[in-house]
Amino acid sequence: MRYSTISRVGNARCIDPPATQTRYGFPAAYRGPIVKNLLNMRRAAVGNGAAAHLHFPAQSAPQSDPARLDEASTSESDAGTTIDERPVGPSPRAVTPLHAVQVTPTAPNGRAVQLADAADVERMNNSAELTTFHTFRTFDYSVNLLFHPKELKYYVALFQEERLWRVLCTSDMNTAKQLFHHMQEQATRLSDGETRRLQLEAQNEQLKRLIAESEAHAERLREGLQRTTEQDQAVTSRQHQLRKDLAQLESQRTAAQAQLNKVHRQVHQLNVANNEAIPHMPR
Repeated sequence: MRYSTISRVGNARCIDPPATQTRYGFPAAYRGPIVKNLLNMRRAAVGNGAAAHLHFPAQSAPQSDPARLDEASTSESDAGTTIDERPVGPSPRAVTPLHAVQVTPTAPNGRAVQLADAADVERMNNSAELTTFHTFRTFDYSVNLLFHPKELKYYVALFQEERLWRVLCTSDMNTAKQLFHHMQEQATRLSDGETRRLQLEAQNEQLKRLIAESEAHAERLREGLQRTTEQDQAVTSRQHQLRKDLAQLESQRTAAQAQLNKVHRQVHQLNVANNEAIPHMPR
């Protein structure tokens, strides 16, 4: 009678064939059950994470024994059937469906904020039921933080040209202050166009004034330049005439000097002639 050795590797068991068994296979009587046991132990080792410690050498049956090949095919098909019947993993859990959630307007800190009725707020304001805590105004927009003592509620109202536009209601003072600052920023953004318009109008008026001043300055410069040009022309003409007069006077002076010299010579000749007519007196 032949025995097999069973060794344990981790949580898996491995059946060693008897020493007398041949290298290329087992007898037909033992091969089917042994292959099934090996495959079952391999599947259990994979499930327990010990497959890395098991080594299954490849066994090949001799080609000259067709009965062994048929039995091996039958054993492998049986083993495949056993593997397919085992569940692969745990069944998936059911997914919880999502439910619609009602959204309520909230402030940045999470406290509830509600839209108030503008007509109701105007009525309470006209009847002096509201107390004004803060007021902000920029051009045609204004923001008021109102308090209703009877209901302990705060109203933040945005006005446009003295007409109520938007109103928010809350029961928390800090939330009301945050809403007031939020609407204050909104009113500032809305009035940025008015601010820019006034700045542009002032800049245009300044540019017009500068243009007028520049044109007047340019006109004065043109007049000064024209006056200077006229004076330059007058001076040039005067100098030209002066040079002509000087040349003429110089010519006249030359002629007069020549005539004077001539007269001096005549006088000298006459003097000499007169002196010769005087008798010579002995000494």
